[in-house]
Amino acid sequence: MPLRLFNTLTNEKQDFVPLRAGRVGLYVCGITVYDLSHIGHARMLTAFDVAVRALRWTGWQVAYVRNWTDVDDKIIRRAQERGEEPRQLAERYIEEARRDMRALNILAADVEPKATEHIPEMLELIGRLVERGNAYAVGGDVYFAVRSYPQYGKLSKRNLDDLQSGARVEPGDLKRDPLDFALWKATKPGEPESVSWESPWGRGRPGWHIECSAMCQKYLGTTFDLHGGGKDLVFPHHENEIAQSEAASGQELARCWLHNGFVTLDAEKMSKSLGNVKTIRDLLQHWDGEALRAFLLSTHYRHPINFTESAVADADRRVEYFYETLAKADAYLLQKKHAAAEARLVDEHAQAFRDALEDDLNTAEAMARVERVFGLLNARIDAKAPPAEVAALLHTARTLAQVLGLAPRTPLDAIRERRTLAASRKGIDPQWVDQRIAARLAARKAKDFAQADQIRAEVTARGVELRDGPSGTDWRVLL
Repeated sequence: MPLRLFNTLTNEKQDFVPLRAGRVGLYVCGITVYDLSHIGHARMLTAFDVAVRALRWTGWQVAYVRNWTDVDDKIIRRAQERGEEPRQLAERYIEEARRDMRALNILAADVEPKATEHIPEMLELIGRLVERGNAYAVGGDVYFAVRSYPQYGKLSKRNLDDLQSGARVEPGDLKRDPLDFALWKATKPGEPESVSWESPWGRGRPGWHIECSAMCQKYLGTTFDLHGGGKDLVFPHHENEIAQSEAASGQELARCWLHNGFVTLDAEKMSKSLGNVKTIRDLLQHWDGEALRAFLLSTHYRHPINFTESAVADADRRVEYFYETLAKADAYLLQKKHAAAEARLVDEHAQAFRDALEDDLNTAEAMARVERVFGLLNARIDAKAPPAEVAALLHTARTLAQVLGLAPRTPLDAIRERRTLAASRKGIDPQWVDQRIAARLAARKAKDFAQADQIRAEVTARGVELRDGPSGTDWRVLL
């Protein structure tokens, strides 16, 4: 089936037709780095990470650009609060975000431009808008004249009359119309030199919206295939980005606009005013990064997703099942002395998985398809199926999971790492569990089965399940 994507611009799902056959240019609005990244950022990062993985797996050549906004009012305010230089604060939080991305198994983009490294491109774009009469300078600021672009509102489906009724002019603004937005901001008293640059209109810094217009067009061209971001960016950020870009070039900016849905926390909208913002770092103290990723992929990227502890626990069990099945299959093939290197994908399962992803990147359905393959793999091992059949299912399970960015680790390593994290979450010392297992083994060898049962009961009471098998006793933390 052809790749079909829901285009926010047309408000419908449509066949994707690239500008150049077999090639995709994708720009995603990244993170404004003034604090640790939160679960909403994780949703955006994971959604578009899977989009890139899926496109590449199905044969597309993808040029992926995801920016860093490293100059912004929020960054300057946060730096002033902390007595820190804004550029240093931004760099620190970029590195923190990258650390979180690694935990979530987020691929690096092909290009990760920073706003502060593209000031000349922004000045050139602003100058062109001024020349064309779409922007005007006043008091060292430069504003985009919204009414000079007749199609304003086409992405968010808003009209100027409705916007006018709710618009207001901030104190100190010199703009001609309340709807106009800043392209360049004059330096304010007390702001550090490091976040201001010389311009034809005086020393200052760029507005938020102009950053992305300059960066996406530098790396992907005046018109490119896909532009993405969180649903909260539809208005005003992406609406303004379209207006200024298309007013300057006279050409369409992006052919298709993709937006991921919001994250709610226990059915309540996440917001700083409510104090219910969960950072990725906080969550990683309690949950494995793959469990968070699996949770985020369990709902279609366009739909809202409700974060609850029970939902993440379900995702965590799913990841555990994947790794245990992979370990079981590896052991089975090793026992049978079967080399799995030449195994092929099982076409039936691979095609169903591909169909799900090509239907507007439906990760929820794709995840269900992966789970079916893992379930079948488990069942066929239990049935002592021919090694070649198991090898094919194992290769299929591994491949499809990794298209979703899941199960990339060596199974036994992952099981140990995840078990240690789960134990720390419940305040359980893994060494204590190992000691109790050794004591139970000694009791069983001495035929003191009452003592062995007592030890099992003691461990179970602490929230640990002991699992006896041909190779010895393993354990896991009960959720």
